[in-house]
Amino acid sequence: MADKGNDPAVIWQTMIGEMEKGFNSFASQAMASPEFSKVMNQVGGVTAGAQKQLGELMEKYLVSMNLPSRAQMVGMAERIQAIEGQLNEIKAMLQQVHHNSLTPESGRGMPRPPRTRQPPSADGEKK
Repeated sequence: MADKGNDPAVIWQTMIGEMEKGFNSFASQAMASPEFSKVMNQVGGVTAGAQKQLGELMEKYLVSMNLPSRAQMVGMAERIQAIEGQLNEIKAMLQQVHHNSLTPESGRGMPRPPRTRQPPSADGEKK
C-alpha cells in the first residue's frame, strides 16, 4: 500500500480542501463589502427590468400572432374550473332530486295523477 504522505488521492483532497478554504475566505470578505452589495442590487435591478421588458415584448408578440398570453390562459383555466364546479353542484342537486322523487315500493318515478277526462264512448262521443 502507498504511504498516506505519498498517496496522490490524499494530496489531491488536501489541495482541494485548501483551495475551498481560500475561496470561502475571499468570498466572505468580498460579500461583506458595501461595494459588493451595491453591485448586486444594481444587477438585480437590471435583471428585473430585463425580465419585465421581455414579458411585455412577449405579450405584444402573442397579441400580434392572435394567441392568448399566459395571463389570459390562467384566466380561462380559472373560469373553466369555476364552471366545472357549478356543473358538479347542479349534477349533485339533480341526483338528489331524482333520488327523492323515487317511490320506495315501485322503484320508478312518481305515480301519475288521476285522469280527469273521460275516455270516449263506443259511439265516439265524449261524455
